[in-house]
Amino acid sequence: MIYLTELLPLLGFVFAGLFSPGPNVILLTASGARFGFRPTLPHILGVAFGVGITSAITGFGLGALLQSYPSLTLVLQIFASLWILWMAYKLWFAKPAQTDDAADRPFTFIEAVLFQWVNPKVWAVALSAMVYVPIGAPSMQAMTLGLTFSGINLCVCLFWTYAGTLLSYLLKNAVAWRIFLRIMAVALVCFSVLVFI
Repeated sequence: MIYLTELLPLLGFVFAGLFSPGPNVILLTASGARFGFRPTLPHILGVAFGVGITSAITGFGLGALLQSYPSLTLVLQIFASLWILWMAYKLWFAKPAQTDDAADRPFTFIEAVLFQWVNPKVWAVALSAMVYVPIGAPSMQAMTLGLTFSGINLCVCLFWTYAGTLLSYLLKNAVAWRIFLRIMAVALVCFSVLVFI
């Protein structure tokens, strides 16, 4: 049985790791500003669920496998970098708010889940969090990591999406929107480089 006092270091580390800006935070803040809170809910839920799965798999040893095979890690890094650059490109040319274009919409639940597989920040935080997981059977460690990441990340995602909706009230004209969206795009480009560090 795991006691709350044993989980406090893990909870603190995961919160700090997930709350700080990263691809999910940038995309959710931008989505909240552009589309609003309610339309972004599938994206929020997909991130929380996907992060839980990714971290749970790390607890089962996939993280150690990635560290053991640098070539596999490199393939994941290249794919992650290209996907993040594609999202940065889309944000750079995005319109301030939802248009009639069917492609101009928030992430779906599935898209958000799948993105976590190539989100370098999630992998980095999950691998580092392993040192804070109480010793136990791999299944218990995986469940602890998965539930911790999902629960905390849900709160983090709700916060940043809501912050984005509030931010939209300050973006009163096309110039302000363009500056905001391009700052978000540049931040994503920076993360596409950090994938390799």
